[in-house]
Amino acid sequence: MIETRYTEDGVGETLFGVGNGYLGLRGNHIEGRGAHEHGTFINGLHETWPIRHAEQAYGFAEVGQTIVNAPDAKVMRVYVDDEPISFDDADVREYRRTLDMRTGVLERVVVWETPSGKRVRMRDERIVSFAERHLAVLRLEVVVENSDAPVTISCQLLNRQDGAGVYAGTPVEAQGAGFDPRKAEKIADRVLQPAEHWQDGLRSALSYRVAASGMTVAVVADHVIETENEYSARTLIEADIAKNVFRVQAKAGVPITVTKLVSYHTSRGVPPRELVDRCRRSLDRVVVESVDVQFQRQAEWLAEFWERSDVQIDGHDDLQQATRWCLLQLAQASARSDGTGVAAKGVTGSGYSGHYFWDTEIYVLPFLTYTSPQWARNALRARVLMLPAARRRAAQLNEAGALFPWRTINGEEASAYYAAGTAQYHINADVSFALGKYVRATGDEEFLRREGAEIAIETARLWATLGFWRTSRDVTNRADVDGISTFHIHGVTGPDEYTTVVNDNLYTNVMARYNLRYAAKVVHEIAERHPEDFARLVERTGLRPEEADEWERASEAMFIPYSEALGIHPQDSLFLEREVWDLAHTPDSQRPLLLHFHPLVIYRFQVLKQADVVLALFLQGNHFTAEEKRADFDYYDPLTTGDSTLSAVVQSILAAEVGYQDLALEYFAQSIFVDLHDLHHNAADGVHVASAGGVWTALVSGFGGMRDYAGELSFDPRLPADWPRLSFPLQWQGSAVQVTVTRGALTVEVRSGEPVPFTVRGDAYIAVAGDPLVVPLADQGPVIPGRPTLRQFEDALREDGTPLSASVPVITTAIPIIGADPID
Repeated sequence: MIETRYTEDGVGETLFGVGNGYLGLRGNHIEGRGAHEHGTFINGLHETWPIRHAEQAYGFAEVGQTIVNAPDAKVMRVYVDDEPISFDDADVREYRRTLDMRTGVLERVVVWETPSGKRVRMRDERIVSFAERHLAVLRLEVVVENSDAPVTISCQLLNRQDGAGVYAGTPVEAQGAGFDPRKAEKIADRVLQPAEHWQDGLRSALSYRVAASGMTVAVVADHVIETENEYSARTLIEADIAKNVFRVQAKAGVPITVTKLVSYHTSRGVPPRELVDRCRRSLDRVVVESVDVQFQRQAEWLAEFWERSDVQIDGHDDLQQATRWCLLQLAQASARSDGTGVAAKGVTGSGYSGHYFWDTEIYVLPFLTYTSPQWARNALRARVLMLPAARRRAAQLNEAGALFPWRTINGEEASAYYAAGTAQYHINADVSFALGKYVRATGDEEFLRREGAEIAIETARLWATLGFWRTSRDVTNRADVDGISTFHIHGVTGPDEYTTVVNDNLYTNVMARYNLRYAAKVVHEIAERHPEDFARLVERTGLRPEEADEWERASEAMFIPYSEALGIHPQDSLFLEREVWDLAHTPDSQRPLLLHFHPLVIYRFQVLKQADVVLALFLQGNHFTAEEKRADFDYYDPLTTGDSTLSAVVQSILAAEVGYQDLALEYFAQSIFVDLHDLHHNAADGVHVASAGGVWTALVSGFGGMRDYAGELSFDPRLPADWPRLSFPLQWQGSAVQVTVTRGALTVEVRSGEPVPFTVRGDAYIAVAGDPLVVPLADQGPVIPGRPTLRQFEDALREDGTPLSASVPVITTAIPIIGADPID
């Protein structure tokens, strides 16, 4: 990715950020002045603060969490003739910034001319190491090409978290100023309490304790200067700033190179001094190995990543580049998270306060599971470590088992708005679903027996107590005879946050059914095949002999709502009774709805922030017929605003499956460019990591047609009409597989490992290593032109016989869809 014009906007800071899942440096310029957000973020480093509810009630989340801006090590200011470069008025002759996705290096080249005619060439580059989790390397080369001149390079460590007015410079105006729940909370009090700080030769150290959370953080920077010019070095150290300043008598054409080696360490309680020692040891090791070795290892690491991850799209360079940028963001958000969660913005910004959501399990873990299984395992372990807090939360809400938080950093629920937060109980099923997918795809039964099974058991226990049985009676009402018993779940919110606290949300019920079935299966299989592990599992969880059978009965009786009148699955028990929001006549100036309408206004209508039923159709597609999927998609697509960046990827997948192939490509474009084109006007706050994960799923499962229902690999491709070829690698139960789709064939090549069984449109095949298997394709599935609209329901009636009508809340009179009487 290349930038040829200097910018200080937040989008560029996000797009050119570098990270490794633990440490992230936003794409701020080394001059360290104007910025949307001077950001250095460490996964899990957070402050806590009391949530002050206007009206308190029992069980409300009490302690908020927000990511802390770690000390900034990016600053390396250059002065020529004691004048700094200022891009506002500098005579810039050349500018180029490049993020090389093959090497992981962010490079900037600037050539500028001073008022006295001195031509200065600057080249700076940085990496956040994937191989060394705690390491960042910044390197700057300065050459005065046509004259001798005094050059000063001021390398700094800054505590920007608490020194905004002094150290942050003048920030550019934040985009979308005003209320926006997607942005991070601001804490007025001091956050980082100074601890040990010192300088030793060319090394500088700062360390802090986070005021309320008690976490600790340390940063140590070492400096290496290489030049044939004469120079001197000076230092300055205070609690919130460290400077290493190099004064050079530069000769014309003689380069000056300063390399800044930076190590960060954090902890939930280790004393700052100990973290400083860890930083020193990390840097000692790097000094011995050399800086060049770090860049070499970065390139080697990424070569291996692309070998097992790269999705190739022939004939569309723009989509190919954008896809690779999205995949790199997934690596930068998760590769070295190492047992912490994967934040919604990764380590690229403070958006969503650095919280982990259900996004990880549904949108990110599929990519990790099928390309880098170890990373998926690490992310699942983060949920295992949250179980104690999740058990406490379930008990607080009068339920058994565990309830994972909707948004969190430390494992405690941090959502102050319970209707669209805590009520999203589906997080439990999402975590269990990701666990099952990981175990099926990798065969990692050892992880399941040792740790993962507790997730399945505790989440199933919650559904067993949250849900309830309802038995129908004899219709004559003359006999007290039991009829059909069904299992219901009330008072929950599904993925669609524009419809909250409802009964029998389809997505929740379908996913809870999976959760209950999976937990019962896991318990029975471990008991039968691994009695010793089962005994330990019983000891850890207090599992009762009859629990698994109870879960199975509840899953089989799970109520799945269906409207005979409309021939669709209602999103919840009352969804179809609401009036329809006329999205087609809602002006763009009122989008997204959550920033322009009170929640109660939105909740009264049939309108979706993101695909809800449609997501269930994808994740649990083997439980719905092709006709049901088409009918549901036709109904819900015109009601979906796409205000959530999670929506378009799911709509793309289902549109491709049911036959809206042009629409599928349209939704895919909305997903893949959500950050690169800033389609939601908030890319400045950080990468939409879940959307990036969804791009991979849209390619592999949408256009590639891959499914893994019940642990069986299958394909039913939907290659776009103008795509000559789509190819992607998969890791499947220890085998490395390459799948290639063209208009006329699907090819499966086992590059290493055991034979891989799979099906293509119902026909079974087995691919073996060294012998690519080519399956002819008669077509790319059904093709339906256009897109669904509300006009198709012009004659539709609800169950009570009333017609559907569409309106916009600001209009006092509802507008019938077609032919219906206006509703006052």
